[in-house]
Amino acid sequence: MNIAVLGAGAWGTAIACATSARHSVVLHARDHARAREIASTRVNERYLPGVNLPASLVVSADIDAAIEHAARGLILLAAPTRALRETCRKLAAAAFSGPVAWLCKGLEEVDHRLAHEVVAEEWPQANGRSGPVSGPSFALEVARGLPTALTAAGSPGFCDVVTEALHGGALRVYSTSDVIGVEIGGTVKNVLAIATGISDALELGANARAALMTRGLAEMSRLGVALGARHETFMGLTGVGDLILTATGDLSRNRQVGLALGRGLTLEAAVAQLGHVAEGVRSAPAVLARARAAGIQMPITESVCAVLASDTTPRRALDRLLARDPKRESGDA
Repeated sequence: MNIAVLGAGAWGTAIACATSARHSVVLHARDHARAREIASTRVNERYLPGVNLPASLVVSADIDAAIEHAARGLILLAAPTRALRETCRKLAAAAFSGPVAWLCKGLEEVDHRLAHEVVAEEWPQANGRSGPVSGPSFALEVARGLPTALTAAGSPGFCDVVTEALHGGALRVYSTSDVIGVEIGGTVKNVLAIATGISDALELGANARAALMTRGLAEMSRLGVALGARHETFMGLTGVGDLILTATGDLSRNRQVGLALGRGLTLEAAVAQLGHVAEGVRSAPAVLARARAAGIQMPITESVCAVLASDTTPRRALDRLLARDPKRESGDA
């Protein structure tokens, strides 16, 4: 299959490496100088240092050529959420008629749209042949060929194409029709990873981390179901699976931001120290806005937002959570 991966960040580079063993793959990097550097050195030093790109992987800054390459195959959108709208406009203008999967995990900062809502607004012709691919997946491990399980969400035909493209070797692909559930899981787990990072930096212990993750999963599920998702989706790879990985793994960018905040760094310093995009920082206020609009309580998310906005300290945010009235575990809050 011919595959074009649009976006040469860590995840885009990793999935391009993983798929190029069985398919003809073009990795598109928007910056011409960086595309030339990656193509010549065969390493994406900025986003995936230490990983040698397969010899068969083509790196290009020519987006038209990349789209043309995938004319009878598949496009994987590996740009961050904030770039999704612009990319969809380009694909719509190019009249690309094949299947498209997006890999981003987050909500738009201003309009608070989920990825599938952005695609529906900018490229309605892609309906039925597009959807998210998500799951517990650190880019470095995927690039190194370590076992990883992902979920494709969308129509049966779309999921079949994605499965054909990605399933094999160390990659396993499952499928679902629950697009909303997959996207909510991939978005909210980043916010919760910031919370667990803060908790670990404050040395609150494994008990506190487990409680945050469990109650955070309840928040994720409540919001998802309110927006039309199925509850069981959050018990799968893109819910609890991705949450476990992101909230506990040291490769998690969002966890690293939480650790830095818990150690007293400002948000600006934490992000600068990270040097990469942490989608939870951008998505947290949008998640809270969607929750409030749906009448859903998300106290952990609300606390993370308060810390990110410097409205409170990590310690005070924790005290507020501990001071909440007791609830039934199966209740609504």
